[in-house]
Amino acid sequence: MTLTLPLSSAPRTTAPLPLRPVRAPGGRSTRQPVALEGRRPSSARTDREERRRVTTLARFAELAARPDDDALRRRTVALVAEDHLDVAESLARRYASSTDDWHDLRQVGCVGLLKAAQRFDGEKGDDFVAFAAPTISGEIKRHLRDTGWLVRPPRRLQELRAAVAQLSSTLTQQLGRAPSTADLAARLDLPVSEVAEAVLAQRDSQAVSLEAPLPGVEDACLGEVLPATDGTLERAERWAELERAMRGLGERDRLLLRLRFVDDLSQAEIGRELGVTQMQVSRLLTRVLGRLRSELDCVEEPPAASASSRADGRRRRA
Repeated sequence: MTLTLPLSSAPRTTAPLPLRPVRAPGGRSTRQPVALEGRRPSSARTDREERRRVTTLARFAELAARPDDDALRRRTVALVAEDHLDVAESLARRYASSTDDWHDLRQVGCVGLLKAAQRFDGEKGDDFVAFAAPTISGEIKRHLRDTGWLVRPPRRLQELRAAVAQLSSTLTQQLGRAPSTADLAARLDLPVSEVAEAVLAQRDSQAVSLEAPLPGVEDACLGEVLPATDGTLERAERWAELERAMRGLGERDRLLLRLRFVDDLSQAEIGRELGVTQMQVSRLLTRVLGRLRSELDCVEEPPAASASSRADGRRRRA
């Protein structure tokens, strides 16, 4: 996602700042920019931020005098947004983590900054930064809520997870150690199980790379030890269970199964091999397969046995 402010065609102008005489040391008189009379103390912490605040108010005052000038509105919004990009970046860094793309969060913060510039009314407030900060933070929070979770938990857990993360930092400084789940639950006045669930929910927002190294294993990554998804593991498990069940059969029963399902002989051919009739072979197969099914807790007849039984039935009828 890339955000481009429409500044290339807009001439950059700086509105004149209100000035007042100030008596400097040594008796010299200077003039410095000041806030408008009767205004509340602003969020500006430096002279530069105060000058930016006053300049922003002057721009919006000019816009209020020409409300139908769409070109002026677009230019004002673009210039105000450009002047306050550092505010969006600062808030984006506050919410960024090792798993979040910093560039995405910065762009989302700029979107919130533009929305704030479009809605700000200089007649109702005199501090654009104080007005824009909640808008930018809300835009970033919505982005993280909608796209930042690998598995999205309920809203209740999302909010509790944020509270737990903030409280963990505070308790770590107070206790001199990482707080336990019980410490967090006691401070939040919540059940330990609910706090533990919120802590686990944090893991849903982070995906582990398949290239992540395995602790304690040299030259190995997570992707190399994950089981395949092509059914090989399931087939291997079924073969192991079948082998265990067949160890309980006698030698003649195992020979019968090998002749029927490995050598693919008909019941008549098996009868000649074992010196019994075809009917006896059929009864022996029924008994052995029934025993294996009970061992494997299987209710479906193996496809090979079912097809062979149908073929033998057709030969007998013929």
